[in-house]
Amino acid sequence: MTGAHPRHRLDPLIHAPIRLSIMAYLSEVDRVEFALVRDAVELTAAALSKQVSMLEEAGYVTVEKGYVGKRPRTWLALAPAGRDAMARHLAALRAIADGQSR
Repeated sequence: MTGAHPRHRLDPLIHAPIRLSIMAYLSEVDRVEFALVRDAVELTAAALSKQVSMLEEAGYVTVEKGYVGKRPRTWLALAPAGRDAMARHLAALRAIADGQSR
């Protein structure tokens, strides 16, 4: 049963601290290299890859692979659905912090 309390509007996929950190970082950029996100959120490449895969599967993040010169690169970006989901999640967090019950 979903009640009126704003906690019911939290997105469980985004709410995990690591994924929230990734989503927050991506919400401030158009597109960014994987390595920059890895360093910013202080994860190993394998751990970031696992979390990004979950977000990509949900349609929240896009992953683009390519090359800069001869070096392979991976770029991450929030998909429109990810931006919307993040905005809803943050609104729910603000409502909880403000003591709102609806």
